[in-house]
Amino acid sequence: MITLRIIPFGNVPEDVLNAISEELRASLNIMTEISEPRGLPKEFYNSLRHQYNAEKILDFLSQKFSGKILAVSSEDLYAEGLNFVFGQAELPGRVCIVSIHRLDPKFYREPENKSLLIERAVKEAKHEVCHALFGLTHCENKNCVMSFSNTIFEVDRKSKDLCNKCKVKILKSRL
Repeated sequence: MITLRIIPFGNVPEDVLNAISEELRASLNIMTEISEPRGLPKEFYNSLRHQYNAEKILDFLSQKFSGKILAVSSEDLYAEGLNFVFGQAELPGRVCIVSIHRLDPKFYREPENKSLLIERAVKEAKHEVCHALFGLTHCENKNCVMSFSNTIFEVDRKSKDLCNKCKVKILKSRL
C-alpha cells in the first residue's frame, strides 16, 4: 500500500485535510498521514505577482522531504507562463502541491461555503496525486477528475471520480 504524507502550508482547515485524506484512502487505497502545518519559504514568493512559485516549491519538497508528499497550501500559486495554478505535480514523481486559495468561494466574493471548498480541494488533490504517484496525464473526459481545470467552473463541472480509462491506467501502474 502506498503511504502519502500530507503537509499543510499556511492556514489550511483541518476538515479540508481530513476530507482529502479520506478520499485518497477510500478511492485510491492510499494510506495518509497529516503533518503539522508549516510556512512556505519566503524565497518562493514573487512580490510582483503576490503569489508563490509552484515549480520551486516542488523542487523544495523533493529535496527536503523523503517519501511521497502532497503539500496543501492556503497561498496563491503560479507556474511560469500561467496566471495561477490550482496545483502542480511531478509527472511522474513523488511530490505534488494543491492550493486552496482560489478554490475557496470567498476568493470569488461569494459567501463562505465550507462544503464547496472541501469538494474542490478533494478534486484537485486527487488530480495532482494521480499525476505524481500514478503518472496519469490529463483526460479528455470532462467529468473525470483528471480533466484539466483552467477555471473554477471546470473544477466544479468535473466529478471527484476517475473515468474507466484512468482507473485502468492506475491498475496497470500498480502491477
